[in-house]
Amino acid sequence: MAVSKLIYRQIDDYVEKHKAEMISDILTLCRIDSEKMPYQMGSPFGVGITQALSTALNIAEGYGFTINNYDNYVGTADLAPDKEKRLDILAHLDVVPAGEGWTVTKPFSPVEKDGRLYGRGTADDKGPAMAALLAMRCVKDLAIPVSGNVRLILGTDEETASVDIRHYYEVEDEAPMTVSPDADFPVINVEKGRYQPVFHRNFEARNPMPGILGIKAGIRQNVVPGRASAVISGLDDNLVRDAGKKLTKKIGVRFTVTGAEGGLEVTAEGETCHASAPAEGKNALTALIALLAELPFADSARVRTVRDLAKLFPYEDMTGKALGIDLEDEVSGRTTAVLSVLEMDEDELTFGIDCRVPACGNKQNVVEPVKAAAGKYGFALSSEDMVQAHVVSPDSRFVRTLLDAYRTVTGEEGYCRSTGGGTYVHDLKNGVAFGASMPKTDNRMHAADEFAEISDLTQAAKIYAVAIAELCK
Repeated sequence: MAVSKLIYRQIDDYVEKHKAEMISDILTLCRIDSEKMPYQMGSPFGVGITQALSTALNIAEGYGFTINNYDNYVGTADLAPDKEKRLDILAHLDVVPAGEGWTVTKPFSPVEKDGRLYGRGTADDKGPAMAALLAMRCVKDLAIPVSGNVRLILGTDEETASVDIRHYYEVEDEAPMTVSPDADFPVINVEKGRYQPVFHRNFEARNPMPGILGIKAGIRQNVVPGRASAVISGLDDNLVRDAGKKLTKKIGVRFTVTGAEGGLEVTAEGETCHASAPAEGKNALTALIALLAELPFADSARVRTVRDLAKLFPYEDMTGKALGIDLEDEVSGRTTAVLSVLEMDEDELTFGIDCRVPACGNKQNVVEPVKAAAGKYGFALSSEDMVQAHVVSPDSRFVRTLLDAYRTVTGEEGYCRSTGGGTYVHDLKNGVAFGASMPKTDNRMHAADEFAEISDLTQAAKIYAVAIAELCK
């Protein structure tokens, strides 16, 4: 056992007695819409995110922690500010866009129901942030001795460009150890690389009928789109509906056809999910492209472009096989590749993809093949930058101690694994993702009806407290 039986019993008892406060804090934060918005003076990522950061820091200060605000980019709460850096817990308060399809509650009207907290941010990442804060409260209030500082770092731009954390590390050094409660237990010591290029193509405005007038889909490049729509003209609506029904039977994505200015609007309704795990959703955009590619349009640059896209991004291809990047290794698994955002108007097409690349991936076997495949169809590539995979040794004392803490609380043997998701620790020397969801929990992160299991968050708080007690003893 990582800590004595007495200390563990005290931790267990403390968390159970105070979990109602954790729940209340999570609900308070999740009522704030902290989607990224345009810059305003004093609010680099929008007033909602600034409000969430101020609220979280007030909560931490109310529990007796020393807080700091780094220009509304990042906030921190310190357990032992007079001691040297030892462990950072790196969470975030920004959220992905609310999206559509919510049924249990509205995205920013969080509710507690059937042992779960529903609402945007409950699982990603406001709930885990408050579980970590409860763990720090536990260590502080039980006076468990620590020889180094534990700092909860609350970021505000994790879901987009992570400008916040770069700002923070311009003035602060990394701690010797960092965990991010932004994924699953037990320990994620490998994060795949990321490649997220944007493509562009121009074409003449000439558009003989029947034709495609426009397409729009996607809310963010790291989210599998659950909805996509196109406006077409010159085709019988029943013909389009019949084609949609046939495709629905094959792939499960539903299509609706309604009247629109200039023609018909065709909408694909799939299921959104995180782009790192595309098999968990149904990509409405590639489904729509597949449907449009089969319809009897007149020949035009727009129609040829859509049919080219269907070749590069077949609905069933989630590993980049058509792009020439279907890679796999034992350390980090297989490539994922998602067509996630697209907009086409009368003379221009822009689209973005999200690729999660195993540790064996590099510029030669990822960027160059994608560039060649896209170039074959006349798509211009915006960027050749790729983020390499992140790997921390599973044999380090740091990782072994985290696994011990997991076993102490859950009674289950821990293990290391990889993820396609990216967290704040990706660029840190000794950082891993650690919770806060249990291995079998599918909390619909980035999707409608996102939720956190209260039992998961409670166990996470206990695990973090045990880990702090051992790593900082």
